[in-house]
Amino acid sequence: MSRRVVITGLGLICPLGSSPEAIWSALAAGQSGVRELQSLPVEALPTRVAGEVREFTGEIDNFGPLEKSQQRAIKKALKLMCREIQMGVAAAQHAIHHAGLDKCDINRERTGVVCGSDFIVTMPQEFTDGIVKCLDAQGQFEFERWASDGMKQVDPLWLLKYLPNMPNSHIAIYNDYRGPNNALTVREASANLALAEAFTTIARGSADVIVAGATGTRVHLLRTIHVVMQEQICSGDGEPAAASRPFDSRRSGMVLGEGAGAFILEELAHAEARGAKIYGEVVGYGSSTLMDPQTGKGRIREALRNAMHQALRTSGIDRGAIGHVHAHGLSTTDCDVAEAQAIRDLFGEKSPPVVAAKSYFGNLGAASGLIETATSVLALKHQQLFPILNYEQPDPACMVNAVTNHSTPPGKCFLNLNVSPQGQASAIVVQAF
Repeated sequence: MSRRVVITGLGLICPLGSSPEAIWSALAAGQSGVRELQSLPVEALPTRVAGEVREFTGEIDNFGPLEKSQQRAIKKALKLMCREIQMGVAAAQHAIHHAGLDKCDINRERTGVVCGSDFIVTMPQEFTDGIVKCLDAQGQFEFERWASDGMKQVDPLWLLKYLPNMPNSHIAIYNDYRGPNNALTVREASANLALAEAFTTIARGSADVIVAGATGTRVHLLRTIHVVMQEQICSGDGEPAAASRPFDSRRSGMVLGEGAGAFILEELAHAEARGAKIYGEVVGYGSSTLMDPQTGKGRIREALRNAMHQALRTSGIDRGAIGHVHAHGLSTTDCDVAEAQAIRDLFGEKSPPVVAAKSYFGNLGAASGLIETATSVLALKHQQLFPILNYEQPDPACMVNAVTNHSTPPGKCFLNLNVSPQGQASAIVVQAF
């Protein structure tokens, strides 16, 4: 018999704040986390706005309440973590504390970690000293000198700062969690897939507790260049808070963002036995990948539709019982249309209310799905949905039942959607407990 899996802790680091309370307060107030871009030179970019996590500095205080031994270990290892990994570890530590796992005796052989991430890009300064050593008198790079002269200038541990399996490794080590451990790197689809992996691991009896997290960024010296060359980016010429506008006819592209999040997923009887507070129950999941081999573009409408069908099937919940849909809501011209069509394909013209937290903070990469799911969990707790920010002129090409006020109830369960440009789609179903 499949075991029930509940959410007992949240750890969130995003442009709206670094606690569930701060994030809910911003959502309830209609407050955007998108501001003037500060960490990158805007004169070299086609945008001037971003959803940056300005209060996360990588200092040990950002990692929440810790035992002294953990504090020493994390502080010592900070030089081996890039910003994305630091945020991922910090979000997990906040979730562990929020769930009270740091104050109770648990079976560490049955406690695991699974994390989703983007491919994590090395910062260019990791190689600059080595490259300079290999320049000739005319300033030309001499590759034949790299092995003998250049490599010596590269920190031998540099790769550890960027490997996408390091967030789950660090989290397991600092907390002595010896159970199932995995890393998923599927761009924007990663968070829901991490939750699904954790859910199925517990449901089949292979663990009692899993830290399920995700971390990502689109605000990065090299990653940002990749994004602006390949995707539709909002220039942010007007008010920064108005830049991200999913499903609105005036949308002009996604907003760059960064963040991390983590859930504590726990077998129901285990959570009840230790008196844990329960925030919701994970009941279903789905995924699908479809790409046009001719163009290399994702067939987003079909992939999302497939993922939603699977999520409803695995949850056993009828589509009519879904209280709201948390859309990917990227705010690009094509993706929003494809997503709206997929939602209508599944639900018809009378779809559930649709929310999109990216309107508040932009695209956080792999972290988006985790933060978005968390905001819907908070909506269940407060029995109130938040409106899609900047949704003022509905686009006839992508009509959705958009939430436009704070009085719409969230229902008893929701469906969260995410998809990458390559057509990698994922969905998760969570219900109130």
